[in-house]
Amino acid sequence: MKNFYVISGSSGVGKGTVIKEFLRRNPNFRLSISCTTRGMREGEVDGVNYFFLNREEFQNCIKNNEFLEWAEFSGNFYGTKREFVEKCLENDENLILEIDTKGALQVQSLMDNAVLIFIAPPSVQELEKRLRGRHTETEEAIQKRLNSIKLEIENSKHFDYKIINDTVENAVKELERIILEKA
Repeated sequence: MKNFYVISGSSGVGKGTVIKEFLRRNPNFRLSISCTTRGMREGEVDGVNYFFLNREEFQNCIKNNEFLEWAEFSGNFYGTKREFVEKCLENDENLILEIDTKGALQVQSLMDNAVLIFIAPPSVQELEKRLRGRHTETEEAIQKRLNSIKLEIENSKHFDYKIINDTVENAVKELERIILEKA
């Protein structure tokens, strides 16, 4: 079965920006769409950014073992539907999942063809600067995200590759190199 790529990194590391630029340059790749119970943010579209589910729908999916991975974060659930990923791979699509490190390890344990890539900040100080610069989180939420970095770095030791996002351009070039090497 075709490889697919699971990209993780700390909140604020710029993984979304790196992935967006990679997809712009490589239109033959597709980003997996995760499910979430959090509210829709301005500009988001159901079925494009996420599949937005209510808590009961999400919990039914958990009970029915429909997720490759799922987690609760900041009071909301997030998960990747097994069926969505399997259909993309059956259709020979080049797929990228953007999920947290714990979820990435769950996917790796279930699917041998998952290639795990960790995007890291140049430093913890730079990561904190990026988080604060987004102006989307409370101080408490920022501190919670900063505290989770230790676990993410520990989990990243089990990943196949690590990319330092010092600049978006460098990170995208490294991501392209890794994926082309594995293709």
